[in-house]
Amino acid sequence: MESTLDIRQRIHDFIDVADERILRIINGIINAEEQEDNYPTIPDWHYDEINERREKYLSGESKSYTWEEVREKAKSALK
Repeated sequence: MESTLDIRQRIHDFIDVADERILRIINGIINAEEQEDNYPTIPDWHYDEINERREKYLSGESKSYTWEEVREKAKSALK
């Protein structure tokens, strides 16, 4: 049985060479799926996690880093 990753890759490869008719069919499927009530959305737990991290940052409980700091840490970890 193909894994989800294999299926995704196969679909990506197929779409890259698909003609207009196939692309319109796939687009129609996507449009229909998006109109369904069960279309995947960002789960509530994800918003909860973001809010928790934000509160920790605002209270000083956690630290954030600039892009330059992240880059330097990554470079030094590779040495």
